Amino acid sequence: MPPLVIDCAGPEQSFELGRQLGKLLGPGDVVLLWGELGAGKTLFTRGLARGLGVPAAVPVTSPTFTFINEYAGRLPLYHLDLYRLNQPDELDTLPWRDALFGTGVAVVEWPDRLGELIPTVTWDIVIEFLGESSRRFTINRFGSADPLAAAPLLAQAAQAAATPTKEP
Repeated sequence: MPPLVIDCAGPEQSFELGRQLGKLLGPGDVVLLWGELGAGKTLFTRGLARGLGVPAAVPVTSPTFTFINEYAGRLPLYHLDLYRLNQPDELDTLPWRDALFGTGVAVVEWPDRLGELIPTVTWDIVIEFLGESSRRFTINRFGSADPLAAAPLLAQAAQAAATPTKEP
């Protein structure tokens, strides 16, 4: 499947894209978020959490110092931020294997820090700056037995992101 490229004019659309993707994700899905500091990885994750049914009253924040935050929704959401990780073995005291290989949904910021521990079936999302608040999302599905099955769902998510809800 060729990558899906979606340009979002502002944070509301980025949030909505995450929300729509969250509605589509299933047990065991792993989302890898690639992008510079300030690109909007945590904002996108907040939208994804809302799409998974995490209540709006629950703050979704970056686990920069704890490495993993867990949220309850229709599926458990494990949000990993590995920016401060120096070596993958630093995760050994945390339930990262349950997060990446369990029945919930895992979102990983700074996935390059995992090295060879990255799962083989993932959603890869690259977030690029287009302007001060606009972003480009390039979405790929890797390792899936049927990657084309995701194409209509992603197109639906992209269309819905054009009319954002109002959380950011």
